[in-house]
Amino acid sequence: MGDPTSTSWQALVADKRRRQAQTIPKEWLISTPSDTELTVTDVPATCGLLTEKELLITSSDVDHLLKKLASAEWSSVEVTTAFYKRAIVAHQLVNCLTEIFVDRALARAKELDEHLQSTGKVIGPLHGLPISCKDQLRIKGLETTMGYVSWIGKYADKNSALVDILYECGANPFVQTNIPQTLMWPETFNNVFGRTLNPHNRTLTSGGSSGGEGTLVALRGSPLGIGSDVGGSVRIPSVFCGVYGLRPSYGRVPYAGALNSMEGQDSVPSVFGPICNSIAGVKIFMKAVIDSKPWLKDPLAVRKKWDAEAYGLEEHGHGEKLVFGIVWNNGQTVPHPPVIRALEMTKAALLAAGHQVVDWVPHRHAEISKVVNDIWSAGCVEDYHSVTNLTGEPLIDTMLAEGEVLPTTFRPESDASSSTFQLWQLQKAKLKIRQECLEMWEETAKTTGTGRPVDAIISPAAPYAAPPHGKNTDASYTTVFNGLDYPSCVFPVTRVDPVKDAKKPPHQFLSSMDETNYNLYDPNTFFNAPVGLQLSGRTLEEEAVIAMTEIVDAALRAQK
Repeated sequence: MGDPTSTSWQALVADKRRRQAQTIPKEWLISTPSDTELTVTDVPATCGLLTEKELLITSSDVDHLLKKLASAEWSSVEVTTAFYKRAIVAHQLVNCLTEIFVDRALARAKELDEHLQSTGKVIGPLHGLPISCKDQLRIKGLETTMGYVSWIGKYADKNSALVDILYECGANPFVQTNIPQTLMWPETFNNVFGRTLNPHNRTLTSGGSSGGEGTLVALRGSPLGIGSDVGGSVRIPSVFCGVYGLRPSYGRVPYAGALNSMEGQDSVPSVFGPICNSIAGVKIFMKAVIDSKPWLKDPLAVRKKWDAEAYGLEEHGHGEKLVFGIVWNNGQTVPHPPVIRALEMTKAALLAAGHQVVDWVPHRHAEISKVVNDIWSAGCVEDYHSVTNLTGEPLIDTMLAEGEVLPTTFRPESDASSSTFQLWQLQKAKLKIRQECLEMWEETAKTTGTGRPVDAIISPAAPYAAPPHGKNTDASYTTVFNGLDYPSCVFPVTRVDPVKDAKKPPHQFLSSMDETNYNLYDPNTFFNAPVGLQLSGRTLEEEAVIAMTEIVDAALRAQK
């Protein structure tokens, strides 16, 4: 592309969008529904583009797909083609893709098929599985803009460590997905690719920053996606789009070689995690990556093998008569009626399955969220401008739809930077709260009746279902677990029901945020929005968190 400063940022965007459109096979274009059609989840199956077999393939979960691929009953070429077609349909409906490289992915699929045919063996545990990647993961030879105009034309000269691992495991990365400019938004919009919509109701946000992944997986345009999470960016789009998503602890999944914002900020590191339509797929991804010994590719990756004993819940009564702490509110914002109903449904399901549920009183959650936000603010504005100034693109200060005005912004103010000493005090405060939370959790062993502490915490992932564009201004329910470094897994529970979830009379507001949140709610505004929760465990306890999420998921299914 040459020197970006010699061309207007608008011209760079126009050229990038033109080049992106050229990567879409014309025969995969469909007649898209009008903007007044809010729910588009059925369109991939009814648009006529996919064959019956392709619909069967794309409706299959990861564990089933891998069995079919390993047995050669389904070829990698036909599985990749099916998901590629569905991904392109999804993109036309909700604008979720950034990089599209059909020929390259199909060539890889062909190589995988030939290897299986000639050797009778799969390449690895993810053999033939198409995987979508958030537009941070570098794939050699492809552009990675991360939503910045200034990074148009930034081609990767090598893969990120995680992409190398995917290839070694036999997977087939096939698309990259949309994100917000800077990543530091719980919604998805940027100057390069525009806004990603929620397929369940296109007037609602997809969440962010992994919004492209959340929507693509929800539309089954990908069997498994990789998002990143520094304050909720895997969990928020997962819960808003009605899918599963895991935020692992720091360093459990390799980050080396990926693009990021606020590089050098290592007190609350961003982490990569899977987004999937099944909890089984979450486990399969994590085990495959960890078994590949990522610490040999990333110096910050934790040297910790997949722990089968932890997955078997040996420290948690082998999964029998678990004790779950339930967070009804974080002391700052009372969740909307559908979220409260999801908590009640989950509690009832767990009790019916023979487990125990106790109320969990959050410890200094508001302070943890503020400390994390202040750590981000220490240098983030300078970081953003160091990139946007290269082309003069505007720094986005709102996610609102055009024409709407909201007096608040999610971003820190431009004078929010801290001195080095002030930053050290924030990091010190975060560590102090982590120590207090550890001691508090250990203390619960005296009251559970099992002889062990509470096994996991179940809480909202947001105080609402997916809100309208620009209205997702509270990420405190997820950010707290980034600060504490607790692995957390989102699971779907229900949908907004205008009858069951009628607006309640005003309560004694906990804060001005709580009052704003109360006034936001109207069940009709949140029409058809998925509602989910998150399950959190102790630091580096990913295996147990996955296993306990499986138990919760099974208990909820048993009640349906």
